[in-house]
Amino acid sequence: MTVEAQKETLEFQTEVNQLLHLMIHSLYSNKEIFLRELISNASDACDKLRFEVLSDEALFESDTDLKIQVEFDEKARTVTVRDNGIGMSREEVIQNIGTIAKSGTREFFKALTGDKAKDSKLIGEFGVGFYSSFVVADQVTLITRRAGLAPEVGVRWVSDGKGEFSIENVERPTRGTEVTLHLREDQDEFLSRWRLRSIITKYSDHIPLPVTMRKESDKGKPLDEWETVNKASALWARPKSEIKDEEYKELYKHVAHDFEEPLAWSHNKVEGKLEYISLLYIPKRAPFDLFDRDHMHGIKLYVHRVFIMDNAEQLMPRYLRFVRGVIDSNDLPLNVSREILQNNKVIDSIRSGSVKKVLALLSDMAEKEPEKYQQFWDEFGRVIKEGPGEDFANREAIAKLLRFASTHGDDKQQTTSLADYVGRMKEGQDKIYYITADNYSAASNSPHLEIFRKKGVEVLLMYDRVDEWLVSHLHEFDGKKLQSVAKGELDLGKVETGEEKKEHKKIEKEAKDVVKRIKKALGDKVEDVRVSHRLTSSPACIVLNEHDMALYMQHLLKQAGHEMPASKPVLEVNPIHPIVERMKAKSSEEDFDGWAQLLFEQAVLAEGGQLENPAEFVARLNALMLDIAK
Repeated sequence: MTVEAQKETLEFQTEVNQLLHLMIHSLYSNKEIFLRELISNASDACDKLRFEVLSDEALFESDTDLKIQVEFDEKARTVTVRDNGIGMSREEVIQNIGTIAKSGTREFFKALTGDKAKDSKLIGEFGVGFYSSFVVADQVTLITRRAGLAPEVGVRWVSDGKGEFSIENVERPTRGTEVTLHLREDQDEFLSRWRLRSIITKYSDHIPLPVTMRKESDKGKPLDEWETVNKASALWARPKSEIKDEEYKELYKHVAHDFEEPLAWSHNKVEGKLEYISLLYIPKRAPFDLFDRDHMHGIKLYVHRVFIMDNAEQLMPRYLRFVRGVIDSNDLPLNVSREILQNNKVIDSIRSGSVKKVLALLSDMAEKEPEKYQQFWDEFGRVIKEGPGEDFANREAIAKLLRFASTHGDDKQQTTSLADYVGRMKEGQDKIYYITADNYSAASNSPHLEIFRKKGVEVLLMYDRVDEWLVSHLHEFDGKKLQSVAKGELDLGKVETGEEKKEHKKIEKEAKDVVKRIKKALGDKVEDVRVSHRLTSSPACIVLNEHDMALYMQHLLKQAGHEMPASKPVLEVNPIHPIVERMKAKSSEEDFDGWAQLLFEQAVLAEGGQLENPAEFVARLNALMLDIAK
């Protein structure tokens, strides 16, 4: 097949078209970012070549001097970024540039607000920096060849960003990628050596590869000699005292592909039995795919400053998957693979040390900068809640970081720590009380809270779906047991007076008959019926066994196709409630049974459960309403 016969014109993926439209219409408030993104992509391409060369040295093709070149042509009105990294094949060009190859694209476009400043931040979260070229260029030409492929299968890709791109095979003797931007009429500022050089210094100083530009003669003419513009050294390997905050922030944007600055970072050099450097960042915002099971981890692994792999999941546990950064080890072999990392004592030690550094960073933030920590918690709190079940060794440290809503503030925002709760416990109280529910409203309005509100005993309101998982692994804090107010028999301990306990016994004795009748009416739907000491204004509530899963979670798991073990709840009734009082007067067993069924069904619904026969419940309710209306 001839080269010309292989030329074709293709359309961008729909999402790319939408994105290009947004970007071309000035979504970026800071247009110079295009150069940072292209240099960052070039750096990644060189890193990938370094990694692949470990198993196939021939990919170097006699050129081992990896570098990035930036040049401009004032007459042709072009800016070019060139690298001798891994390059791309024809298929890779179509896949990487013709589509947004990242999960959550649909959610990205749903999240667009029309606010240019906010939307530009979203773009960074989806790793689509290459398209920023079209903010300053009315045409972009990309020429590339993958290392190891023949010169005649080089690829030229051209687009004006208006919906289509052309792609053809061309002769390209050298590996790597060259991106040429044909600038718009109003973008003359980027046809300046000083302007381009200042952008490189500002954004790309940290890249551990030389970014070079042509030297100029005394008359300002470009020469054949090239000079390095950036520092071209691994920033993390430099002493902390020499690194400015701005440099840390720019490295974060590079490694995390984020347009925003990080919330915090921790830079550590470990020496002794192991030698490694870690530079770990906490982002400001959670990515859209944070809860995607295919979500990639954000740690880049280097060995002796040589990039080994992206997304090294063995270096950070799942509950810290939002952490971004770099770990550079002196104790691992250069040919390390993902398989070798699985059971490697060096990796285990690095992971353990890195986790402690992240938790210490968060703990320090929580103590010294509570507002900043609250910002972090609002973004990543649900992920941190996975920690006690995953990381037994650090369970205590994670528990101190947890935040919940509480009856103390009657506010949906999760601001109460377990330490705060313990500090406010009533005299004689020996448990940390909580309730789990499907949402905040269901938790804060649960009938189980009635006696606690009456006595002024604080209850933690847990309404994230991960909370059931959390409390199944976190059983105590500071020597105090965590106790669900909706499970097991209620025991308020010394919070309850002797007189109150006597009164409960008296009410139980007086309600013996009605409890017996309700239990008979409900049959095998319940494990037991008993008098409630937790209700003050509701007629009844469902109480689960100590180790049962909340009804709303059981329902969710059933909907997802999971088999749930058979368990029967306990119905607790308030015998002094007007409805129960009225039930006592029902002489007809049929009427009484109907009321008992209704009492049970409304208690199930209040608990977030699902009725087996909703139509029967509606019919029973209608009959009761008609009876009252007579």
